[in-house]
This record gives sequence, structure tokens and C-alpha cells, in this order.
Amino acid sequence: MIKYSKQKNVLMESNWKPNLQDVGSPNLYRELYSYETIPKIAFNFRQTPMEIPDQIWITDTTFRDGQQATKPFTADQIVDIFKMEHELGGPKGIIRQSEFFLYSEKDREAVRRCMELGYEFPQVTSWIRANEKDFELVKEMKIKETGILVSCSDYHIFKKMNLTRKQAADKYLGIVKMALEKGVIPRCHFEDITRADFYGFVAPLAYELMQLSKESGIPIKIRACDTMGYGISYPGVTLPRSVPGIISGLRYYGEVPSQYLEWHGHNDFYKVVTNAATAWLYGCSSVNCTLMGIGERTGNCPLEAMTVEYAALKGTHAGMNFRVITDIARYFESMGIEIPERTPFVGKSFNVTRAGIHADGLLKDPEIYNIFDTDKIFGVPPRVAVDAHSGLAGIAYWINAYYSVPKEERIDKKDKVVERIKEMVDAEYERGRTASISDGELELMLQSVDPILYLRLTNK
Repeated sequence: MIKYSKQKNVLMESNWKPNLQDVGSPNLYRELYSYETIPKIAFNFRQTPMEIPDQIWITDTTFRDGQQATKPFTADQIVDIFKMEHELGGPKGIIRQSEFFLYSEKDREAVRRCMELGYEFPQVTSWIRANEKDFELVKEMKIKETGILVSCSDYHIFKKMNLTRKQAADKYLGIVKMALEKGVIPRCHFEDITRADFYGFVAPLAYELMQLSKESGIPIKIRACDTMGYGISYPGVTLPRSVPGIISGLRYYGEVPSQYLEWHGHNDFYKVVTNAATAWLYGCSSVNCTLMGIGERTGNCPLEAMTVEYAALKGTHAGMNFRVITDIARYFESMGIEIPERTPFVGKSFNVTRAGIHADGLLKDPEIYNIFDTDKIFGVPPRVAVDAHSGLAGIAYWINAYYSVPKEERIDKKDKVVERIKEMVDAEYERGRTASISDGELELMLQSVDPILYLRLTNK
């Protein structure tokens, strides 16, 4: 069969219509996932063209998937974070939606208060259990879209749900019809898609969902969930692990429009950011994230990382306020959520150097060793940590950065003050110290070496 493709704007051959394969026993892809060994990466060298959509955006699940892995947030904390998400995403709504639980009164209070803020973005969506009572709750709270769990691997269908593929598909289609009857946009979370039979279950189910969408006139969205972080972005990787294959296949065989398609990944194999960006590049409009990457096991895709990735791919900040990223990170820390200090963009040492040779480069021009103007973009100037390896340049840079010394008045590494502080620092390490010298200790050293300079720098 030949039909016209709106995606490609040409006639394309389409000889395969997705049909559910109702197998008698589960396909667990044991050649890839033996469980006793590290999962294997296999190639078939089939190349998939990149097709980045006209619009790409980010959705948030900090208050749903993220919150499951931390101490529960209070309603006040949720509202505070939601406000910061709105400011970070900017007026164009690069952070398009935020997903909430509705189970408890606290959850519902937070949803009501966030909706009362009247923001266009992020839109408030929900995640519910697939029952009549929860659908009624979505309608009652005037939420337009809700997530529904659609487990799609045989690991879940056979082992967890004790169903056949046909029974599972019928159950899911029935739940989606229930949502459509209520006038709610269903977002089907295709759980464990990177261990699922793509042609035997995923594509046929996606195709049937799109037919329902056409019949009802209501969008049906699909969230491709890399639940275990098995997704691979390399060209030519075989399904079910291929991110390009999953996204392109959902669009071509499942006929899912880009704007209905979302990627949700986990970081079990350190691939979560690359996989999310790859989903964008191969036709997925939306990537689903959490702030600071919080979530099950190794966590979700960090939302702040994808705002930076968006700017890199699009060549524009699109109205996003990146300084809010720093505010969110410090707010999370005030909530008791630990952020490793070397975490990109948000860790307290992400742009701190300890090597003397690097500090010397920073003294001459910050661009030599700073990833970009972190002071202008994030409100976080590059710093140095003073230890046994910092040298004169590190101490001079610390003074100039810590006290925001104007360019024309900066202290040179050959200054006597710097030399004397270095002698004091060296003495610390000769006595067996291993930790860095703190800002407070360096302040006391400067004050003892040159009290007049100290008073001038501190305006005391």
C-alpha cells in the first residue's frame, strides 16, 4: 500500500499494518537481558533519519515520580517549586506541563493552589489509578489531562499482571475509552518500553490508540517510559533498546504525531540526558523530567539539564530564566535533599577549580576554564577551592572572586599578600591537613596578613 506522508511530504510505501501478536509465552529478550550478566547492546545497522519536530518542550514529574523517592513535599513546598518552574520555563512555556498526584488531601490542596495561580505554563496534569472514582476526581478538579499506567513489556504483562497481551491491550483500550467518555485527555504511560516487543505489542497498541483519538477528536498521548534506563542512543542499535527506533517506529508504524509523543527515562546506565535529547532529535516533541533528577533508583532526567540542552539545540534561551536553576537547587538543599557538589549546573562545586594551573588560567581569562559565563547565566561566578595544589594563582583568584574585586583593582598572584597567605596554607598541609581551606579560614588569614586590605575589600 502507498499513502501520502504528512511527516515527509511524499508518497511512502506502507505494506505493514501493526497487528497484536498474542503469544503463548513471554518474550523476555534473554539474549539481551540474561539478568546474571550486564545487559548487552546489539546492532543491526539500520539507520533512522533524525526528524526534530517543529516544536520541542519539557514536561515535569517532580511532584509525581520524583516525589516518590524523597520525603513527601508539603503543599507550601510544592507551590514554591511550581512558581520557580514557571519562572524558569519562561513565557513561551518551554516547561509545558507539571504532573501531580491526587491521592491525598495535601496533594489536592497543592493542585488547587497551583491552578489558582493562573499560569498558562506549566499546565497542571495528573496521574491516577485507572478506576471510575479517580476519573471523577480529575473532572471535579477541572484537570484536562491525566496519566494512566500502560505496562507494555512481557515482564509486566505476564509476570506482574498475569495477563495475555490481548487481555492487557483490551484492558488498556477500555481504560482509555473511559477517559474519553469523561472528556479527559489520556496520557498513556508505556511502562518498560525498552524491554517490550515493539512490533508485537507496542506499535499495534499505539496504532489502535491513534484510531480512537481520530474517532473521538480528543488527543491521546503516549509517554514512552524507559523504566529501567536500558535505552540506547547509538545509531544502528536493535530494538527494543534503540531510542531512535522506538521514537521513529511510534511515529511511522503507530502513526503517533510528534506533539502526542513524550519520552521518560531513568539514569541506571548514565544515559538519561543523552537518551532524552535523542528522543527530541528523532521526532518526540516532549521529554519528561524531574528537578535535580530525583526519582526511583538512580533518578529521572534532570529538568535543569534539558533546559540547557534545549538552548544548545535551538540556539536560544527562549525566554527561560536560568538563574532560577540556582535558586531551585538551594531550595532543594533547604528541604534536606542532598545535591552532590560536582553535579553539573547545580552542585556547589560545578564550576570550582582546585588545580593551580587552572586557577592561573582563570586569572587571565575565565573563559579558558569555565564552561560558559556561569555568572551571567546562572548567577554563579567561577570559583577556586584553595588546597595544597592551588598555588599563588589559586589564592589570588579566590581573593578577587570572593570579594568581587573590580577588574582594574584585582590582586596579582605575585602580590606579597598572596605570597604570605600561601605560606600559611602550605604550613597547614605540612602539618598533615587533607581538606580544602574554607572561605572563613582564608578570610582570617587575609585579615591577619593585611588588615587594611581586608577592611577595604569588605567595606568595613
